[in-house]
Amino acid sequence: MTASAAFRHARALARFLVAAPLVAAGALTGVPAAHAAVTDDVRINEVTTTGGVNDSIELYNKGAATVDVSGWVLKDNDKDHAYKIASGTTLAPGAYRAFDVSGTFGLGSDDEAGLYLADGRTQVDGFSWNEHSDPSWSRCPDGTGAFGQAATVTLGGPNNCGTGGGDGGSTAPAVWPGSSSVATADGSNVFGQDLSGLYQGDSVLWGAQNSGRLWRLVRDGSGGWKPDAAGGWSAGKSLRFPGGSGTPDSEGVTLTGTGSAAYVAGERDADASGTSRLSVLKYDVSGSGSSLTAVKEWNLTSDLPSTGSNLGLEGITWIPDTALTGAGFKDASTGSAYDPARYGSHSGGVFFVGVEGTGMIYGYVLADSGSHTRVASFSSGMSGVMELQWEPQASRLWAVCDDTCDGQHRTLEIGTTGVFTTAGVFNRPSGMPDYNNEGFSLAGADECVAGHKPVYWADDSNDGGHALRRGTITC
Repeated sequence: MTASAAFRHARALARFLVAAPLVAAGALTGVPAAHAAVTDDVRINEVTTTGGVNDSIELYNKGAATVDVSGWVLKDNDKDHAYKIASGTTLAPGAYRAFDVSGTFGLGSDDEAGLYLADGRTQVDGFSWNEHSDPSWSRCPDGTGAFGQAATVTLGGPNNCGTGGGDGGSTAPAVWPGSSSVATADGSNVFGQDLSGLYQGDSVLWGAQNSGRLWRLVRDGSGGWKPDAAGGWSAGKSLRFPGGSGTPDSEGVTLTGTGSAAYVAGERDADASGTSRLSVLKYDVSGSGSSLTAVKEWNLTSDLPSTGSNLGLEGITWIPDTALTGAGFKDASTGSAYDPARYGSHSGGVFFVGVEGTGMIYGYVLADSGSHTRVASFSSGMSGVMELQWEPQASRLWAVCDDTCDGQHRTLEIGTTGVFTTAGVFNRPSGMPDYNNEGFSLAGADECVAGHKPVYWADDSNDGGHALRRGTITC
């Protein structure tokens, strides 16, 4: 162990020692024994007091039965402060649920979090600390272990306990699995700044721009891409929310394979930029007009931990139901194997979205009716996610960070337990500077030549007058 590693180890140990549980497991009193056994399965699992998310307290059900927590109360060290959990709130076995308490009370550097039954007096669990989260106070293992300072915020999913799996544990990055060099893939200053999410489908590359614009790009004959001159796409198309009002801060784009609709992830309305609006928007892209109005919006804001208005949904990708069921994907909302029939009419797959401020990834079934169900929550293992891409040929999910993480890329696969776990960690190509890459896309298997296929990045900062770059990856 190096001197610096020893210091980090000692610092981490000290942080575990400054945090202390207030109520031991099984310590409920005044509650019928049968009820107490189930109630005591609900634990405070994570607390955030600073950083890219609002002050929040996460609960976790470590038991085997669903627990109704309607009306239960969260408090800090001032017992007159009380956050009441909404009616109808339940926690399935193994489920996580984070509550933004910042509108009721603040969590300080020397404070505590307490969980109480609906009477506000019977304490179920508690945790105290004497320094701010950096960025997260987390139990390891989930629900049963001691609290310590975790490397990443994982509200709504498994804690980052350093195991190297889908809980966000650390793994030493490997060299990029392709060419070390990259080249520009667009003309000079075609897009300007803010080109973000990418998605390649057949001979078209789609691009989402933060300014509320969607691009349809076609090949330029020299290995790059240019705006499609047909169908009103030459300057991209402006995006609007349903009804035609507002400008989505469009960060990511994906298609479901049919090609007639694009799904865009946005983090706010640019016309009201100080307020989060974490949405997935569906657009019919078959017309010829210069603008697109969303035909449907799934507003996920109330279901996700609060973030800064410019730290929300950055990446989106769609995974077919058949790929998920074939790999034994576990539905976090039920604790059982994912069953698409449970959700009625939907896209035929699950949409996964990545959060910039926390590095968390969430999976949603978006029903045709407009409702949504969260079926997965897990950490990318990075401090932020700027892009997500499903690679069907390899059955793996790519999570990409920008210069915040030195351009790190991670792959995640569905493991034997039915949840996504980290399969690989890669540095960016050595020949590519640490650009502000917020978009990433892979070509299909049909473009493999001599064991390699193209990949593309979108540089949000348009460095050197170019927003698109291309490289290769092994097939």
